[in-house]
Amino acid sequence: MTDVRAVERWFDDHGLPYFVVDQAETVEGWLSSRRIVALLVLLVGLGVGAGLTVGRTIGDASDGVLAGTVIFVVLLALYAGRLLRMGTMVRWAVRRTFGSLGLLLPLLSRALPLLLLAVTFLFINAEVWQVAALMSRTVLWLSAGAFALVAAAFLLVRLPEEVAAVEREVVGDRLADCCSGTPAADLVDAADVRVGGLPRFAGTNLVLVLLFSQAVQVLLLTAGLFAFFVVFGSLTIPPETIESWTGHPVTELPSRLGRHLPLTNDLFQVAVFLAAFSGLYFTVYAVTDETYRRQFFTGVSSQLERAVAVHAVYRAVRETETEQST
Repeated sequence: MTDVRAVERWFDDHGLPYFVVDQAETVEGWLSSRRIVALLVLLVGLGVGAGLTVGRTIGDASDGVLAGTVIFVVLLALYAGRLLRMGTMVRWAVRRTFGSLGLLLPLLSRALPLLLLAVTFLFINAEVWQVAALMSRTVLWLSAGAFALVAAAFLLVRLPEEVAAVEREVVGDRLADCCSGTPAADLVDAADVRVGGLPRFAGTNLVLVLLFSQAVQVLLLTAGLFAFFVVFGSLTIPPETIESWTGHPVTELPSRLGRHLPLTNDLFQVAVFLAAFSGLYFTVYAVTDETYRRQFFTGVSSQLERAVAVHAVYRAVRETETEQST
């Protein structure tokens, strides 16, 4: 039993809470249709209430919509992070990304040249400034959120295929090799291990780990491109040009402290819009470019294979203990 607990702690440390039988059953209970419906009704009610309150207080309906959306998303994230244990997966993805920046830079260097060519051309396009600089702040953030949702959809369609491919690799002698260096190494010979398909929640856990790992990369790229657009625009595009493109006077971007930052509101909005679009572009590139996918999964496939192998051993030991107890 001690070895089994060590394996379960190993799962938690590697962002795999759904691999633990008890936690998977708990999460399944929180995902029952009755609880999901009740949760959505509650969150929508709180979001609408917050939106109406903010809208009436400020006198701006668009700010109310944004506030309601933010409240809904934050509460949903708290539910997913705490009760569905997705916070464990996000923390692992962040640690892995920042712990392997040396491997990340070569991957990004494949996509960045074409990406910079495409978005830099858009950045000096008057029509883009007319659209992005003049839209309301609410529409700007909702547009960025829409780009993020589309990017997540692209990943969720393709990542299960990668997980299935990894599962097929863990057979025969590969099982013991993959378990080497883990708490399951001492249990391989003591259990009748049969490697089959992962349970539904365990497979979902692997997909989510890959999704969050890719999302952290996209966020880093997006933040870097936002900074690039701000610096590049500040140095090369004078306020007179911005005004001629948008047809409106240039406004400064006020800070929370009431002071004005050395950045125009127009440039800020265009930089946010194009950085979010670049994140979507990079995600689609990562999904469709075979060379990038091969390099990315070369870095994580060994960890996925290890997770599949350890889970097979863990499940065999749990089944043996259950049979002995009955």
